[in-house]
Amino acid sequence: MKILLAPDKFKGSLTARQVCDAMTEGVRLAHPDAEIVALPMADGGEGTAEILTLTTGGEWITIPVADALGRTVQASYGISSDCRTAFIDMSQASGLRQLQRSEYNPLKASTFGTGQLIRDAISRGVTQLILGIGGSATNDAGIGMAAALGWQFLDKSGHPVQPCGEALRQIDQLIPPALPLNLTVDVACDVTNPLYGPNGAAFIYGPQKGASAGEVEELDQGLRHLARVIHRHFGIDLADIPGAGAAGGLGAGALFFLKATLKEGVNVVMEQTHFAAHLQGTNLVLTGEGKMDHQTLQGKLISGIARQAQKAAVPTIALCGTLEASPDDIKALGLTAAFSVLTHPQSLDEALSSAYEAVSHTTFNVLRLFIRNAD
Repeated sequence: MKILLAPDKFKGSLTARQVCDAMTEGVRLAHPDAEIVALPMADGGEGTAEILTLTTGGEWITIPVADALGRTVQASYGISSDCRTAFIDMSQASGLRQLQRSEYNPLKASTFGTGQLIRDAISRGVTQLILGIGGSATNDAGIGMAAALGWQFLDKSGHPVQPCGEALRQIDQLIPPALPLNLTVDVACDVTNPLYGPNGAAFIYGPQKGASAGEVEELDQGLRHLARVIHRHFGIDLADIPGAGAAGGLGAGALFFLKATLKEGVNVVMEQTHFAAHLQGTNLVLTGEGKMDHQTLQGKLISGIARQAQKAAVPTIALCGTLEASPDDIKALGLTAAFSVLTHPQSLDEALSSAYEAVSHTTFNVLRLFIRNAD
């Protein structure tokens, strides 16, 4: 029997690798002779670069860059073992994770540090980039990233503009770098928001990055202005492209400055980990995440895993900490079943500390039942 383990992290308790380890223990208890393929997964959000680096046997590189507010921090990214592909999470340099809540300020925040990571990867000879854009602290439409890669932004007087959110409305000219990027870029993007407007980057995500109502309006006007300038000078309309508003407009910035392709995050990860190939000859897929609810249907990891496995007629069972998905949700996902690993009432701290054992035990019970039904 071949069993493919393809879980996401259980946020706050277990990494995806640790979930795989716990599942492996449970499988061995239930079926010592099973063939196990452990494939830690991610959905394109924070942690995706590390997972892809691990999966490809690559190297994890740490360099000094600017955080979202311009301070020097240590940020990391991965390069595949063949040295051709870089895996970068923008949150490593330009994410909320680098800031205290009292420091959140999308007017001042910049993606310059993300551009520094990309620049370093290019200097090492990579020709492909997988860019995850979850967890951003910014609303600069990627102009900070572009500035680090050689773009210049000038106001009406020809003076340089500081590449951050509050400066978007000042931009009158965009000057490309002398040499174009020799880079193919795929962006893992799980949202479909346009660049600006009521459903755009500033209005939907600005408040959680610290923007007041007035600042949200200012940021939205800046995004509108930049889009008009780009359309006027380059003939490219970024406004309504689904995903353009992701990560404070970095979706649009990646499209324009990097000539990137926006892809559903889980599909990017499944492509890079060769998930479809691993499905061949598989009898059961075990996946999971910390919490399953109605949002799991909206392009999250389990949705993508179940969809792909269903096409291959492979049953898929999901384990989770909190199970709030309804029976209709579980059927809509294409899952065979879903189980919570929590077996008795307990505090959050207890649940987090016992997660490894809980995943292992639940895997054992699920697999015993699956084997019996298969026989």
